[in-house]
Amino acid sequence: MRSDARLPLALTLAAAGGLMFLHLPILLIFLYAFTTDERTYQFPPPGYTLQWFGVTWNRADVWPPLWLSLKVAAVATTLALLLGSLAAAALSRASFFGREQISLLIILPIALPGIITGMSLRSAYAVMDIPFSTLTIVLGHATFCIVIVYNNAVARLRRLSGALAEASADLGANAFQTFRFVILPNMGSALLAGGMLAFALSFDEVIVTTFTAGQQSTLPIWMLNELVRPRQRPVTNVVAIVVFATTFVPILLAYHLTRGGDATAGAGK
Repeated sequence: MRSDARLPLALTLAAAGGLMFLHLPILLIFLYAFTTDERTYQFPPPGYTLQWFGVTWNRADVWPPLWLSLKVAAVATTLALLLGSLAAAALSRASFFGREQISLLIILPIALPGIITGMSLRSAYAVMDIPFSTLTIVLGHATFCIVIVYNNAVARLRRLSGALAEASADLGANAFQTFRFVILPNMGSALLAGGMLAFALSFDEVIVTTFTAGQQSTLPIWMLNELVRPRQRPVTNVVAIVVFATTFVPILLAYHLTRGGDATAGAGK
């Protein structure tokens, strides 16, 4: 009885310790965005100020990486929504030899280490003599963004009854009308969740971007360079808060849209 009585408290303490281990470093980033000391990370900070938010806003070198990250994430997400949903539609209903193997190949990029994906893409670009550009970054990000959308779309399609499409056909709808008025509305929340997750993961991707960006710099790459050669340390923390907000909000919304269902929002990344 004593062990059973102590078990909830032990689990509570373990859960609290795990949450602290995961989130305290993030809280420190927030804390040092307000410090008055721009050179060191002494604890506790000697003072607090909001000046670094104004400094960051006026730093001209922050804006080009931000716009590039937003552009890459938007294009990669659009590609992922198109290709991921089409792949899910093709593999969820049809039954043919090798279907599971093809599904595994689609999911594989998100299971591989990012450095493997980055090296592979860089080698492929070199063989095909493709110069580094925004397109090469987008293609690199699309490799894992497609998987995110595919996972969500497949999960939702497998939950839909085939009788819906049959009933639509019996009522005289063609394939396009069935997709537009029956299938797509039922897939809407899963696709929206997959798209938001894909955008969030693309926006803060570092490893694959390092191998596919060339001389370009997305916002996470800019942050990495600033950590190596810091000028104003709190500015990097302010930018980290922006990245956190840009990724946390879509992930939270995606969780809200897919909770209680079988959609595997972002599993594996």
